[in-house]
Amino acid sequence: MSTIVKSDRREFLRSAGMAIAASGLGASRIAAASFFSEGGLPSLGGATGWVNSPPLTKESLREKVVLIDFWTYTCINWHRTLPYVRAWHEKYARHGLAVIGVHTPEFAFEADPENVRSAVNEMNVSYPIAIDNNYAIWRAFENEYWPALYLADAQGHIRYHKFGEGDYEQSERKIQELLKRAGAQGVDSPPASIDATGAEVAADWPDLKSGENYVGYERTENFASRSGLVFDKSHNYLAPERLQRNEWALAGNWTAQRKTVEQNAAGARIVYQFHARDLHLVMGPAEPGKSVRFRVFIDGQAPGTSRGTDIDEHGNGVVSEPRMYQLIRQSKPIVDRKFEIEFLDPGLRAFSFTFG
Repeated sequence: MSTIVKSDRREFLRSAGMAIAASGLGASRIAAASFFSEGGLPSLGGATGWVNSPPLTKESLREKVVLIDFWTYTCINWHRTLPYVRAWHEKYARHGLAVIGVHTPEFAFEADPENVRSAVNEMNVSYPIAIDNNYAIWRAFENEYWPALYLADAQGHIRYHKFGEGDYEQSERKIQELLKRAGAQGVDSPPASIDATGAEVAADWPDLKSGENYVGYERTENFASRSGLVFDKSHNYLAPERLQRNEWALAGNWTAQRKTVEQNAAGARIVYQFHARDLHLVMGPAEPGKSVRFRVFIDGQAPGTSRGTDIDEHGNGVVSEPRMYQLIRQSKPIVDRKFEIEFLDPGLRAFSFTFG
């Protein structure tokens, strides 16, 4: 399955969430499923590795209620579901719930098992993770989305699924019902307590008017530098003085590639006009083990209290590993703002912007 197809499916969930939030219904109405049998739990045998557990099989999960959570570690939509999945594991594991994350990568660096292990540790994920680099489990489930949740009963039949964010209370009720059917006691309790911080905090849907945008030339939208993107060649870009909402531009020397833009010289910048509480950028050093210093500005000034978790109040930060970096979290009122990031060292790859 191509990256384009996969990206479209994450984009569908994001667009649906924004549209439904704008209508006043809330993101929790996206892609919920009714409670009926959807077939047997597929095999997990296609995993290319495991984290936090030896390999698990359908046989080893017999008599367990199983929650399968498809994810990829740079997906902002999955980040915002993690506090719930983590809490359900902590609350219900002793009652017979087996939570299994299936990490199916979007970007090439997400297929590196060491990067996955690092993300698992940083995000305090303690339940088993199947590494699905070949998409074998993804195809076995006929899955099409990040994030995607599947619930199987103790007899191994899938009884519920949820694509995207939201419907957390409904999903937890389904967990409780399946556990009770399996004979568990004491699961009729209030919803699990959620402690979301940083990028895990729910999106500010009413004020979210900027959508995910890839910066590689295969998928990007609204690029505004006058030259356009020059494919696969080093090029000196100029950024316009003014951008319209959701336009972006490069300044300095960059090489535009299918999946990424790579910065070739110190002082190169990315500029983005956005409207959202949060701004994130998926990026990493072009060479493993290297670090790239950067500085962030918002409307030409240091971000101050509008800083994200990965910079200080002066806008300073360091890219040392490929992941999603939270660069802006601002307070209301939310208005159109001009974001700029200047890289003080060469050798940076940027992949996508996401917002919340």
